Amino acid sequence: MYLPGKRLEELSYFRKLSVYGKKLGLEVLVFTPDDLDHVKNRVQALVYNHSSRRWMRKRTPVPAIIYDRCRYHGIENYHKISRFRARNSKLRYLSRPLANKWTMHQILSENAEIAKHLPATILYSGNKEFLKFLKKHRSVYLKPRSGTGGRGIVRLQNTTGSTFLMQGRDQGRRIIPTQKINAQQISTRLSTWRLIGRYIVQQGIPLTLKDGRVHDFRMLVQKDGSGEWQITGCAGRVGPAHSVTSNLHGGGSAVPMDTLLRNRFPEKPKVDAIKEKAYTLGMDTARFVEEKFGSQCEIGIDLAIDPKGKVWLLEVNPKPSREVFYRIGERRTYRNAIVRPLEYALWLLKNEVGHTAGFL
Repeated sequence: MYLPGKRLEELSYFRKLSVYGKKLGLEVLVFTPDDLDHVKNRVQALVYNHSSRRWMRKRTPVPAIIYDRCRYHGIENYHKISRFRARNSKLRYLSRPLANKWTMHQILSENAEIAKHLPATILYSGNKEFLKFLKKHRSVYLKPRSGTGGRGIVRLQNTTGSTFLMQGRDQGRRIIPTQKINAQQISTRLSTWRLIGRYIVQQGIPLTLKDGRVHDFRMLVQKDGSGEWQITGCAGRVGPAHSVTSNLHGGGSAVPMDTLLRNRFPEKPKVDAIKEKAYTLGMDTARFVEEKFGSQCEIGIDLAIDPKGKVWLLEVNPKPSREVFYRIGERRTYRNAIVRPLEYALWLLKNEVGHTAGFL
């Protein structure tokens, strides 16, 4: 399911889903919320023609399972998708909706084991509380409560006690040049961003490599063809020069997890211990998120490893990309990342839904 009015954001991914789906006996239908005829309970969907290698329109019954890949860019799109889900609540979705970053942080904090890995975080409520938070932490990030792709993220680093280095990306993902400002200037510089209630303030974890670029790790946790959670893979992401984010869409590059860890921690036992902690955290998070929000197919988890080797959980993404595995050359991992939602859907069709109709 995608949003109308633009080219398909994930056209290549949808095509691969269609190719692998055919091998599994599943038909993949791609449609928007506007394509549903509520009276006749049918959709005007796009179907990939494997012979001509083109997308074709097809009028078809609503599929048995919905794989929601809609991006909530803008309030209009958010409301459109919310209305679709509300009117079609009886449909079977591979994943239930998750929460914004602030609500997710509060819920994850309820789990004692996961809470150990969460950076200190508050909801921006005004300059007074913000400045108190700044005094506690050498580095902080301002992040939109709702948002993806590194848009609208600002990092503030305390340099002298009263002076801060401010840098980040604006709402269009453009890099904000580094500026030296004092604490009182921060809210003025960001006055048009409407921070109150819309942004979170998060403790900064040291992410800078020797070359000055920031990095983190993206872990993909998915259900398999038996309905069980699996760690599909984890890869490093390194941001471009002068960027405070590492997102691939923002110009970041992908690096194998082992390569990035070994460059920072030469001792193999240390690397192995870090990976074990990260994988345990990933599985614990997936299970807890499902417990709190309902059935899930997959989640992306953004992790940070600080200089001491502690694993931090930065963010949970309900609609993760998988291109990072393609970029590092892990073809089997990349294939699994594409196929597992299909295999899980097939398992659901056979075990819960009761028939093998189309799949979105």
